[in-house]
Amino acid sequence: MAEPVGIVTVRDALRVATKRLGEAGIPTPRLDAEVLLAHVLGTRREHLYAHPERRLDAGEYAAYQTALERRLTRLPVAYITGRKEFMCLEFLVDENVLIPRPETETLVEAVIERLRAREAEARDGARVPVIVADIGTGSGAIAVSIAWFVGHACLIAVDISPGALRVARENARRHGVEDKIEFLEGDLLSPLAGRGLEGRIHAVVSNPPYLSRRMMTSLPPEVTKEPCGALTGGEAGLDFAHAILNGARAYLAADGFVALEVGHDQAEAVRRLAVGEFGYGDVDVIRDYAGVERVVIAHTARGRDER
Repeated sequence: MAEPVGIVTVRDALRVATKRLGEAGIPTPRLDAEVLLAHVLGTRREHLYAHPERRLDAGEYAAYQTALERRLTRLPVAYITGRKEFMCLEFLVDENVLIPRPETETLVEAVIERLRAREAEARDGARVPVIVADIGTGSGAIAVSIAWFVGHACLIAVDISPGALRVARENARRHGVEDKIEFLEGDLLSPLAGRGLEGRIHAVVSNPPYLSRRMMTSLPPEVTKEPCGALTGGEAGLDFAHAILNGARAYLAADGFVALEVGHDQAEAVRRLAVGEFGYGDVDVIRDYAGVERVVIAHTARGRDER
């Protein structure tokens, strides 16, 4: 039965919504109830706490119920609100793209740190432009963040999905970095061919699909709503890491590197691939904030030998 219009307060709406979501098995019912209500009201979650007696009008109440119904189908909250924060920036997302995750910030932070160090080492403080290729850009979260935080970086963002590139371009426009990013449609590094980029790219960055075939069979319901092609990395989850490490060699500058996000038990296998099969030099393995070995950075052998 519908609640009487004009009587439902923020407090009551959240109480009922939290109960519904919790009974449906939603993992974070209170948080989701708050985020969705704040989205419907066009405000922040803090406002809900500051004004619990604020009443919902008929349109707001109906919109909130619609949002809750969508969440009850296990559609991720970010797809309902159309937004997700990443690296302190807000990104548009839809069902064409993987939802940016906090662990990927570890990858971006590591790349930014290395690119800024390169700038600091430049003679006489000269700003030396660097070229970065983001392979499988999705929402553009990685490319846009690097372009935003590294003033001397020029980005090439590649994705096989036209829908994903549409979202990525819009995010670049929203953050004013569209002039620093070239978007190319195609599979992995193939769009780089014939563009005179051999030996010129300083960083190849990717959060590639890395879930194994076994892991794909036991995903949470929310994750199954995301693009399958952005998740599955073959039998062991390493197919894309293998292809990127292999393909990047032709494009990397002498002091370049490949930075990859990897699954929780894949770092050592990717390190062995980089050094043993493809002849990279030193490899850095970086843990995320949960202590998981999340990022592998493989440096060109020449670059490390020359230091």
